[in-house]
Amino acid sequence: MDQLGAMRAFVLVVQTGSFSAAAREQGTSQATMSKKVAALEALLGVKLLSRTSRELSLTEVGQDYVHRCVSILGELDEAESNARSQMERPTGQLRISAPVVFGRQFIGPILTEFLKAYPELNVDLHLSDKHVDLIAERIDIAIRAKKLEDSTLVARHLFDNPMVLVAAPSYLETNAAIITPEQLTSHNCILYSMQKSINVWYFNQNDQRLSIPVSGNCRCDNGDVILQLAIDGSGIAQLPIWMVREYIDSGQLAIVLSDFEVKPLPFNAVYPQNRYVPLKVRRFVEFIKTKIEQSELYS
Repeated sequence: MDQLGAMRAFVLVVQTGSFSAAAREQGTSQATMSKKVAALEALLGVKLLSRTSRELSLTEVGQDYVHRCVSILGELDEAESNARSQMERPTGQLRISAPVVFGRQFIGPILTEFLKAYPELNVDLHLSDKHVDLIAERIDIAIRAKKLEDSTLVARHLFDNPMVLVAAPSYLETNAAIITPEQLTSHNCILYSMQKSINVWYFNQNDQRLSIPVSGNCRCDNGDVILQLAIDGSGIAQLPIWMVREYIDSGQLAIVLSDFEVKPLPFNAVYPQNRYVPLKVRRFVEFIKTKIEQSELYS
């Protein structure tokens, strides 16, 4: 049997979610895709997929095997690219996942320049604050605002996202003064529900770390909505300085607890762990790091 072809078929079935969708993408029949996966299972002597009339799911062995297949096939594709002397001309489709606000304010404005630099690339940009499964969603690279927790992924640090606390003057004028972080416990804080510790905000002062429990009457998984709630006077929000700078300059928002450093959030470019990183991924990481260094994201 063609083991590599069967491995590609298996990965495609997992990524598309069904034999029929995988068959359409590969231009073949559902029966052919099913036979390839069945032959692979027979060769390995294990069950990779659990099949029901309604859905497919990976077995425990299948979950490990699909990641290994992606790694092996990625190395083969990279070797083929080397052999064809295309190392300076990345081609094909680059699927990128990024948080909504960062994608809108930063990636969107630089995307045209990137595409002009690499005209043989096609970019498929997915904006969502949720952390997608890179393998299942066939994402080549994701921008994530947190530390890496998945050992099957590689993280390239882009920058430490400087955060500030902000509130509208109308909120500050009608609520108790805030001199220390501990006083936040008596204020309405607008919470970002995608954070691991939703109800705790962290501060640094004089090499001392403070962990402050906070609460509020609204939590949201989108930075744009949290920003609007803060502007409307709903409460205190913790947001990146690059996201709120123009509203601070215009007087619509004011910085709260300016004498205390809010713990920055690391921004990383994340991609599947392969021995050979695809050229298109390397070029995008290099490009976005250069643009970040030229931008005002640090200040």
